[in-house]
Amino acid sequence: MPLTLLEPRRIYQQIAEQIAAMIASGELEPNARLPSERDLAQRLGVSRPPVREALIALEVEGLVDVRMGSGVYVRREAASRVMSRRARKASEIGPFELVKARRLVEATIAAEAARNATPEQMEAMQETVDAIRQDDHRYDLRHPADRLFHVRLAEASGNSVLVMVTNMLWDMRDGTLHRRIEEHFSTRELRDRSNQDHEDILDAVRKRDSQAAANLMRRHLTQFERELSRAWSTITAASEQQMPVVTPGKRRARA
Repeated sequence: MPLTLLEPRRIYQQIAEQIAAMIASGELEPNARLPSERDLAQRLGVSRPPVREALIALEVEGLVDVRMGSGVYVRREAASRVMSRRARKASEIGPFELVKARRLVEATIAAEAARNATPEQMEAMQETVDAIRQDDHRYDLRHPADRLFHVRLAEASGNSVLVMVTNMLWDMRDGTLHRRIEEHFSTRELRDRSNQDHEDILDAVRKRDSQAAANLMRRHLTQFERELSRAWSTITAASEQQMPVVTPGKRRARA
């Protein structure tokens, strides 16, 4: 992966991100020695201080070891730390952007599952559907079971990359913001509808109807997005109503 010239804003963070990406991709392997500070500065077109700051930041995160008189080396566990670091950043992704990505990816997964699922995989998916219904009044139990249904659907697609992508998308959904929004709009009616969607998707998989499976998954996530948007509008409207109204040109009296 070639290094690229950087923009002035937060230069040291951009340098750290590029080095972390090279570690994650395997271009910089465990125990590999990084180019010298001077070399990095020249290749990036920056002065040496931001390079030094970037290396310090990477050392604090446990990605590199700075060895006096020897150089800077990639730590053995650096790649896994980068993935954890990315998962934390992923929690900053907005819920609407995430559900749109899920709709694109998981509709394809459902179609592939309809083509490739084994009887054992269908049975495993039925177990998760039953678990969701049984525990749908408790978020701490319903959410993991819901995730497992989608992961097992991805496993039934026969494509390990799709399993990885599904897990990544659900990792992004585990952030505090996502959980708070979902808890705000979770209702008995919505949970019943969602549970029925899972049953319908599984039924299409059993019938080997890939088109129906894809359409049902798309409908399921479109409905999820619609309810998410409605809940968000309700929350923000309530918040605006609680804000004090200040007449232009007048100051509100202090309490």
